[in-house]
Amino acid sequence: MTGPKTNEGATAVGERTGTKAVARHIRSSAFKARPVLDLIRGLDVRRADEVLMLTERGIARDIRKVLRSAVANAVNNDGQDVDELFVVACFADEGSTLKRFRPRARGRATRIRKRTCHITVIVARMSDERLEILRAKAEGASASASAARRARVEASRQRAEAAKAAIDAADDDEAITDEAIADDVAADEIAADATEADAVEADAADDRDAADESDAADESDAAADEVDAAGTDDGTEADETDETEKN
Repeated sequence: MTGPKTNEGATAVGERTGTKAVARHIRSSAFKARPVLDLIRGLDVRRADEVLMLTERGIARDIRKVLRSAVANAVNNDGQDVDELFVVACFADEGSTLKRFRPRARGRATRIRKRTCHITVIVARMSDERLEILRAKAEGASASASAARRARVEASRQRAEAAKAAIDAADDDEAITDEAIADDVAADEIAADATEADAVEADAADDRDAADESDAADESDAAADEVDAAGTDDGTEADETDETEKN
C-alpha cells in the first residue's frame, strides 16, 4: 500500500460503525479510485450517488455499484432508512497485480503490471443533529420552491391577463374600424345614388330641351312654308294681272 488508509478506524476489530460493502479485484489501481472516493466521503447516500453518476472517470461506475450494495445491505439487513444514511467511510486497498510482458527490441521483454484494488464503502445512520439540519434545509428548500412556484404562477397569470386585455383592445379597434368602413361604404353608396339621380335628371332635362328645340324647329319650318305659299299666291295673281293688262 502506497499510503495510509483513510477512515481506517471505522473498520477496527470489534467496532461496528455501520454497514459496509466490499468489491474485490476491481480492474483498476487504487491510485485511480482514491480521488473519486474522496468526492463522496461524508455525503448522504443520495447526494453521493448523484456525484458518482456525474463523475466522468470510469472507476466511478464500480464505486457507485459498491455504494448501492452498501445501502441495500443497510436497508435489508439492518432495517435502516435510506434518507438517514450517509457515507461514513470509504477507501481503496491494493489488490493482486497481474504480470504481463511486452516484446521489445533485440529479443528483450518489458514487464506490464495490471493493478487491481479492493473498494470498501461503509454507510451509517446520521446523527439526530445532522438529520434536523438536513430536514430544516429540505423544508426551507421546499418552502422556497413553493414560493418560487407561486411567483411563477402569478407571473404567468398576469401575462395571460395582459395578453387577453391586448386581444380585447385589438378586437375593439377592429370593430371600430369595421364600423368606420361600413359608414364609408354607406356614404359612398349614397353619393353614388345621388350622382345617378342627378345623371338621370340631367338626361331628362336634355330630352326636354331637345323636344322643345324640335318643336320650335317644326314651328319655324311651318311658318316658312306658309310664307313661301303666300309669296307663291302673290306671284300668281301678279302674273294674271299682267296678262289681263296685255289683253
